[in-house]
Amino acid sequence: MRVLIVEDDQETADYICSSLRELGHVFEHVADGKSGFLSALDSDFDVMVIDRMLPGIDGLSLVKSIRSADVATPIIFLSAMDGINDRVDGLEAGADDYLVKPFAFSELSARLTALARRPPMQAEETKLQLADLEVDLIKHTVVRAGITIQVQPREFRLLVFLMRNAERVVTRTMLLEGVWDFHFDPKTNVVETHISRLRNKIDKSFDRQLIHTVRGSGYSMHV
Repeated sequence: MRVLIVEDDQETADYICSSLRELGHVFEHVADGKSGFLSALDSDFDVMVIDRMLPGIDGLSLVKSIRSADVATPIIFLSAMDGINDRVDGLEAGADDYLVKPFAFSELSARLTALARRPPMQAEETKLQLADLEVDLIKHTVVRAGITIQVQPREFRLLVFLMRNAERVVTRTMLLEGVWDFHFDPKTNVVETHISRLRNKIDKSFDRQLIHTVRGSGYSMHV
């Protein structure tokens, strides 16, 4: 296991480093926030241990900067600040765990091992694209061939569901469950009505049709 330790208290750092060395782990220790940020970007670690109170860049700001740089390595905070709000602030900043000082190394080691075993985080999906149609999941915008298309919230959910299942046949039941959260058939034409509205906005004014009816099965979105 490769561990980055960002800790300005030399006694605590020595305790962690010597214990990790005894277990055969590889580690790097830096004593300030700026060095911690550079190490987090330049090296490939399995987990990071970061103190809350650091010179230069404080721990909260450091973790936020690491996450903003799209570094998904698991992080555990070390801190003498043991209030509920302190823990919440640490986790909301982007840390995965929070351990209060003083601590036993056996507990820190167990938490590090658990974090290192986690599967790597996947980059959050923010956009969907099919041919010249692009959907921004953050801004909730729909653009086709450079033209912004206004859709209602339910139409947006329907379009996202279809695009996430592009090249597949999606049934009426799948749409009722995935878009309307209905786990029963309401015996209405709500799906057909919304598909029709969406087609008028997405396909009608363009040469290439993207939303297709699969007779007797449902719908499919493809080029």
